[in-house]
Amino acid sequence: MRLLLALLFGLSASLSFAGNIVLEGNYQGKNLYVRNPFAGSGVGFCTYEVTVNGSVTTDEWNSSAFEIDLSIHNLDLGDHIVVVIKHKDDCAPKVLNPEVLNPKSTFETESISVSNDGVLNWSTKNEAGVLTYIVEQFRWNKWVYVGEVEGAGRTGTVNKYNFKITPHSGENKFRVKQVDYTGVPRYSPTATYQSSVAKVDFNPKKVEENIEFTSETMYEVFDIHGNIVKKGYSSKIDATNLKKGLYYLNYDNSTEEFMKKK
Repeated sequence: MRLLLALLFGLSASLSFAGNIVLEGNYQGKNLYVRNPFAGSGVGFCTYEVTVNGSVTTDEWNSSAFEIDLSIHNLDLGDHIVVVIKHKDDCAPKVLNPEVLNPKSTFETESISVSNDGVLNWSTKNEAGVLTYIVEQFRWNKWVYVGEVEGAGRTGTVNKYNFKITPHSGENKFRVKQVDYTGVPRYSPTATYQSSVAKVDFNPKKVEENIEFTSETMYEVFDIHGNIVKKGYSSKIDATNLKKGLYYLNYDNSTEEFMKKK
């Protein structure tokens, strides 16, 4: 949701109606609550009009606090919504719960699988707002970020998505997730995929310049304190700028050690 505060000053000195608070987001089935102070002149309240998607509301805004009833505007969950609160230029009302227009992760997974040509396909329903799907792969005993796909945010239909994966050797596991304004992830089930990719190895185990993999692979390099010092996807790692000592290497679906000699 975007919360935009725009003060639009009139050209006439006699015009005191000069401010708009604009809230834009998705309808989540909840109403907005507004604290509405007196105008700076002391005459009347601050707000003088409220519109929802361009239509003037019938809410009773002539009070110190009021509710914007969104349920009467024939909105479906996830519908785009713009609320404009018009107020005088010597005061400002406050929306107490603007987060209720933020997209919320509500998707339900209809199916998720990996095709023979290495494409992760999933379908969902009941998406109440546009949110990004984060694609994760399980490797090195943890879930690793591998990409993103923008969600459609449609509730009345089945939404279909796909993402080209990069498998490691052996059994692969994938899932997707969304994280909304609450910060709590919502996950799909896990899709498994048995890859025919050959197992990757590397040399040397005691390195001066480069680590060479037998084929391209995703990798991570950690120092003895657990700090990640290198990561990427390649057939080799430039180790010339690593300090002498022991390192841990995640690659393919394996974790091993190597020594930087000098």
